[in-house]
Amino acid sequence: LTDHIDQLLTEQGIDYYRQDFNIDPLPYWRANDAEDRQGITEIAHVTGYYAYWDELLRRHPGMLIDSCASGGRRNDLETLRRAVPLLRSDWYAGAAGMQCLTYGLSLWVPYHGNGFIYEKDAYWIRSAMAAEMSYGPGAEGVEHFDFDRLRRLTEEHLKIAPCYLGDFYPLTPYSLAEDQWMAWQFDRSDLGRGVIQVFRRQDSAYESARFHLHELAPEARYKITNLDDQVERLATGKGLMDDGFPVATTKQPDALTFTYEHVQ
Repeated sequence: LTDHIDQLLTEQGIDYYRQDFNIDPLPYWRANDAEDRQGITEIAHVTGYYAYWDELLRRHPGMLIDSCASGGRRNDLETLRRAVPLLRSDWYAGAAGMQCLTYGLSLWVPYHGNGFIYEKDAYWIRSAMAAEMSYGPGAEGVEHFDFDRLRRLTEEHLKIAPCYLGDFYPLTPYSLAEDQWMAWQFDRSDLGRGVIQVFRRQDSAYESARFHLHELAPEARYKITNLDDQVERLATGKGLMDDGFPVATTKQPDALTFTYEHVQ
C-alpha cells in the first residue's frame, strides 16, 4: 500500500494528501480476534497506520496530510502529530454546537478546520469559524444567496484567522444551553493582537455581559474594534483583565467579533 500511494503521489505531483476513514472498524477487529486476544488486530491496525504515514512523510518531507474520519473522529494525539483535521466533524446541526466544537477542540487541538453551506446567516457562520474554513452550496442552490454577506464574512475570517494560532482562553463556561452566552479570546502575544468572539444565544434573557480578558500587558493600551460597525475604543490591559470587557446587544441570537491590538 505504501509503495502504491507513493507512486501515485509522485506521478501525479500531489503535495497534499487527504485520508478519510468513514467506516466503523470495531466489529471487524473483534471478529478477527479470539476471546482471549481481543484488541490485538486493533493494535496491529493502528501501529501499521502510523508506520504507513511516517514512511509517506519520509519519502515526501514537505507533504501535508488532512486527516478525516467522518469529520474529526480520529483526532487522537498521535494522528495530530502527523496531520491536521481540515473538517473537524461531519456534524452541522446547530450554531450552539458549532460554538462548543470550537471551544472544546481549541483546548487541545491548535489547528482545525470547519465548513458551512452558503444559506446560513451571519450568526451561524461566525459560530462555525475556525482556523481554516470551506464553503459549499446547500439544497437551495446559490440563486437567492446573499453573496455580499459571504464576501464580508470571508474578509472577516481572513482578518482574524491568524489569531486562531495563538493562545485560547474561554471567557464563559462550556454550555450547549440556548439561554446562555458563550465567549472566548484568542491571543497572539507575539503580534500584540487578538480576537474576542461573543455569542448571545436565542433564549438568553440577558442583553449585556462583561468578560475578563487574559494575559495582556497590564500597562499597555489596546485598541478594540467592533467588526460590525467599526467602532473603536481604547483600554488598558489591566482594565480589560481586572474590570472586564463589556458587551451589549439587543439581538437574539447575535454573534459579535472584536479585534484588539497593542497600540502603545
